Order: sequence, then C-alpha cells, then structure tokens
Amino acid sequence: MSGDTDLIKLYSQRILALAADIPHAGRLDAPQASVRKRAPLCGSTVTVDLDMADGRITRFGQDVKACALGQAAASLMGADILGRTRAEVEEARDALRAMLKDGASPPGAPFHGYEVLEPAREYRNRHASILLSLEATAEAMAEAEQASACA
Repeated sequence: MSGDTDLIKLYSQRILALAADIPHAGRLDAPQASVRKRAPLCGSTVTVDLDMADGRITRFGQDVKACALGQAAASLMGADILGRTRAEVEEARDALRAMLKDGASPPGAPFHGYEVLEPAREYRNRHASILLSLEATAEAMAEAEQASACA
C-alpha cells in the first residue's frame, strides 16, 4: 500500500466529521484557568479555558488550531468534558498516549470514541497534536485547583 493511500485511510470520514464539529469551541469570558499548548513539530495549538467547582469542570471552552487528527481528538474530549475530574482527564491523557505509543487500548469511560484515532499510531509526527487537548485541559485544571487553594 502506498503512503498516500495510508494517509487517506488515516483521515477517515469519521475523523473529518469529528474535526468539523468540535464541542465547546471558542474562548470563555473570565475563566478560572487558561492554558495554551503547542506541538512544536507541527505547530498545532490548543487553548483551553475552564472553570471548576468541587473538583469538576463546570464551564469549558477550547480554541483548536490543529490538523484534523488534533481537531478530532479535541472533539472527542469536548463531548465528554463537563463534570470531569482532573484524575479522569489525566487518566484519559495517559491512556491516549499509551494507545498511540505502545498499542494499548483507547481511553475508556467516561471518555469514548478514541479508537477512531488508532490508525494514527504509525504517524508519530501527529501524536503531539492528538494529545494537546487533554494535556492542556489537565494543566488548566491543575491551575484552577491551585488558584482556588490560594484564594
């Protein structure tokens, strides 16, 4: 199979549909925390704004400037992000990283749908973009928790 055919398979209809419909797209006014992460290899960026109460995300916004794979990952995360704890987000991030790098299973409940990104395992140059949304969210949650502890 040629490299072009593999790349076409990678950008499946499902991935393109997810990339076209990212939940919670846009920035929040006056969020408790805001984090911008960049994938140096490809230049993809994700900015996450969020508010938390009782250790859970109550308000969420994301500005995603990434390839279709990074957009699809942000879409999957956004669909399930409200009400999540930092431990849940970090567990999903770690599971997604293991799926991409080690061939492990995709993240499980409360997150779903990440198996669509399994073909990206072979494209290491895309891994950072795929991980950006969960990494930025985990970092923003840590910031929000730290800010509320100091308040």
